Amino acid sequence: MEFGVIVPQGWKMDLVDIADPVEAYEAMTRVAQEAEKLNFDSVWLYDHFHTVPTPTQEVTFECWTSMAALARDTKRVRLGQIVTCNSYRNPALLAKMASTVDVMSHGRLVLGIGAGWYEHEYNAYGYPYPSGPDRLRMLREALQIIHAMWSQEEAHFEGKYYQVRGAINQPKGVQKPHIPILVGGGGEKVTLKLVAQYADACNVGGPIENIKHKLEVLKGHCDALGRDYDSIKRTAIVDDCAIARTDEEAVAKLPANMRANIDEARKRALIGTPDMIRERIAEYEAAGIQELIIRFSDATKIEPLHLFAETCMH
Repeated sequence: MEFGVIVPQGWKMDLVDIADPVEAYEAMTRVAQEAEKLNFDSVWLYDHFHTVPTPTQEVTFECWTSMAALARDTKRVRLGQIVTCNSYRNPALLAKMASTVDVMSHGRLVLGIGAGWYEHEYNAYGYPYPSGPDRLRMLREALQIIHAMWSQEEAHFEGKYYQVRGAINQPKGVQKPHIPILVGGGGEKVTLKLVAQYADACNVGGPIENIKHKLEVLKGHCDALGRDYDSIKRTAIVDDCAIARTDEEAVAKLPANMRANIDEARKRALIGTPDMIRERIAEYEAAGIQELIIRFSDATKIEPLHLFAETCMH
């Protein structure tokens, strides 16, 4: 099993105790550097412009400029987004950005991408908010353009939503045959089919039984398309990890709404002692997951990363 850390960048109030934005950035990059020292395999950023689900005035660093900085602040870990919102950047530009960051990182980038969902953010920043089916159709076209930008000397694409006419993208990145693409989401009819068609990795979440089901659906799409299911890296997101020496200490770290529904929370999060969390990790592995991408709500304190690395990563 591989392990990734979702680096605090503010949108989930995970930098709320740090008033100065420079100090907040240094806290963010310090978590990434510490994760690297502790032999985590990857670090990840969310792609949001302000806090979720309630917009506030708290610091929230933009994903891709932060990604470029982390490319230079780290040396070994893979770098990804969980996941880039396709609607926020023209896909040809995004492919160019990713190529540049892959070079900056000496070939450590993963391009994570999804159809987008946070309607308030679209409205606040002036982006149109198409219907779900349209956002998925846009994602399909975007994935084709990104592949073209990374494989053709001059990319051409005529779609309903996007047109690219002779776009040159040099350099195309370091990794061969191209930068890995992770498509996030568990939509069974469209999203997981897009994974089978265009992606090198998937990302799903929720309880273990849900993850098992989504992977079965993905395998069905691969079989129908003639794609080798095992060529797709299977990742899962764990949006909360509360680890401590005792279960009581771990539960105390959780927000009130999770403590009030602790049995349900345990199905979706990693909560408890190292022994308890190792048991949960084994369940993910048995379900077919190859990498867990984990958010530690108290990551800026660093100690939880150490405890997890020392007791759960073997």
